Amino acid sequence: MTTFTTAQIPAMTGRTVVVTGANSGIGRAAARALAARGARTVLAVRDLTRGRAAAATMVGDVVVRRLDLADLASVRAFAADLTDPIDVLINNAGVMVPPLGRTTDGFELQIGINHLGHFALTNLLLPRIRERVVTVSSNGHRTGRIDLDDLNWDRRPYRAFPAYAQSKLANLLFTAELDRRLTEAGSPVRATAAHPGMAATNLLAHLDHGRSPLQRLRATVTERLSQSDEDGVLPTLYAAVADVPGGSYAGPAGLLQGRGAPTLVGRSRTARDSTLARRLWALSEDLTGVTCPLDTAHTRPGGPAYCP
Repeated sequence: MTTFTTAQIPAMTGRTVVVTGANSGIGRAAARALAARGARTVLAVRDLTRGRAAAATMVGDVVVRRLDLADLASVRAFAADLTDPIDVLINNAGVMVPPLGRTTDGFELQIGINHLGHFALTNLLLPRIRERVVTVSSNGHRTGRIDLDDLNWDRRPYRAFPAYAQSKLANLLFTAELDRRLTEAGSPVRATAAHPGMAATNLLAHLDHGRSPLQRLRATVTERLSQSDEDGVLPTLYAAVADVPGGSYAGPAGLLQGRGAPTLVGRSRTARDSTLARRLWALSEDLTGVTCPLDTAHTRPGGPAYCP
């Protein structure tokens, strides 16, 4: 088991990191730790006022840029504006069990923000990424089921927890397929994933949503067992800077992966389904209109990534 702490983050001077959802919770903790080690850190946030307030608490070269993952036009604008090389992209932003909602483009809110928004962002930025893409998932992926015929809950009665689990499973399938494509292309870029265990972040805001006594009990237990942002962020940082293989999944080493030092952890059988990962990728391209960029010139060692 690793004893990884923020003190083991290598010097990041001269490197650029983009963190989505960096104005609070795990994202803010990740951005703060990486900026402190010298990285030029871009806080990709929907609310610029909150983003600037978060940046004011950090030491180092910190830039705030607007990104609304619930609006593909915003995702495209962000990617077009960010023209410099990116060393590490951390796909952290997310929503958890909100009431039924839709993104600007009509996607169910959780699959739209947690997966499709990050899918589009990653592929738009990929020609400029040099080292790693980290996507934050959840242990909740284990109960997830991908419905390729109704990804956006148009035909089924909406259920917040299954919708959340589907989005977090999608994060792991995306990571696996992205890493497969990068490896096949001979790219030096690695795709990894992480989950924070039970972390007391703003994601818990909707946990008491609904009338079910079981939902309310689950919310109470989760909040009482949760660890701090500073502890919850360690798997994300480990996946971002440690020497781990592409496709790795990091999480806490403690009981039920709820808390503890970061280590590489397992995932559900469904999350390891390569055929499902490819089908989800194709569907995500169709839904977002964003495809994996083709540029064989970027396969040289040390160059940016591309996808075949």
